[in-house]
Amino acid sequence: MRILFPLLIIVPALEIFLLLYAGKTIGAFPTFLIVMGTGLLGAFLAKKQGLSTLTKAREQLSYGELPGQAILDGICILVGGTLLLTPGFVTDAFGFFLLFPYTRKFVKPSLAKWLERFFQKRNHITIIRR
Repeated sequence: MRILFPLLIIVPALEIFLLLYAGKTIGAFPTFLIVMGTGLLGAFLAKKQGLSTLTKAREQLSYGELPGQAILDGICILVGGTLLLTPGFVTDAFGFFLLFPYTRKFVKPSLAKWLERFFQKRNHITIIRR
């Protein structure tokens, strides 16, 4: 959590700087097209990857297996797709990094360790409906 606050300040400031620089360098309209294009491409890739992961998770559940890797993939796809819908070049780079299965494999072990620590510390709320 200590890193979240600086990220909420640094990343938007960096994005604004890069968008202004790109607008000055290549023009406002090409910059706008790039931002819109990455958003649309990100939404398309997130939907495609998400449906594939959902199918994989359902298949694993039907065989009585826990879909652990599919859940990690789903989290990465959700975050990656969200980052790609956020205007900016830095968030787009991280978004694409999380969407592609080859690069996603570098993030999943750290994500799994973080989730394990999170649930072991019991820093979550469980809602049980009756």
